[in-house]
Amino acid sequence: MRDLTGEVVAVTGASAGIGEASARALVAEGANVVVGARRKDRLDAMADQLGAQVAVVEMDVTSPADAKRLVGAAMDRFGKLDALVANAGIGAYGGIMDLTDEQLAAMMETNIAGTVWPIRAAVPVFVDAGAGDIVIVASVAGLRGAGDEAVYAATKFAQVGLAGGLDRELREHGIRVSTLAPGGTATEFAMGAGRTPDMPGLADMMSADDVAAAVVAVLKQPRSMRTLVWSMRSMQEAD
Repeated sequence: MRDLTGEVVAVTGASAGIGEASARALVAEGANVVVGARRKDRLDAMADQLGAQVAVVEMDVTSPADAKRLVGAAMDRFGKLDALVANAGIGAYGGIMDLTDEQLAAMMETNIAGTVWPIRAAVPVFVDAGAGDIVIVASVAGLRGAGDEAVYAATKFAQVGLAGGLDRELREHGIRVSTLAPGGTATEFAMGAGRTPDMPGLADMMSADDVAAAVVAVLKQPRSMRTLVWSMRSMQEAD
């Protein structure tokens, strides 16, 4: 397995959940991490705790300019960028007619455009370097659909399709594109939008740290191999 010491990784949606857990796990592996999210106070608290290996970028993933600032921060602070973890995303439980126009628009913009813009910002750096990693955190809903999550599932199918196309487009440049498709994960996901802290089943879900371990694992693969899609679920989750 590759040593990540000194590698530079940008992580979107890093203020909570899988993004925060991934940033912490990468720092523990010796990587330098650029964390991006809207909630700068949370990012600052993480940087204060973890030290000089963390650079903070307050950003909105739906903004192409902010995505470029994320990559620029990596280059300015650490002199390079080796990997991007495109993790930012939102979701809500509800049928196609149950959610508001605003909820659906935000979900589509954040999950799809918010994946595309950071990747577009990072790809030129990876091409120049002749190597790089793109890890897209999608969902098992993007492989099989999900009841009461149709639009969310559609955004995750879009991420899986994007990753498949990018693998064919970018592999010749030494760029690996991996999709992680976790099942239920006990995070802030959809909290207040169909999920509650006392919701039955949360205790049986994976933790954010479980998924973060998968992020680290795909980045540590030898450069001679790549993982295309990795779907994972907790042992307790039946469906």
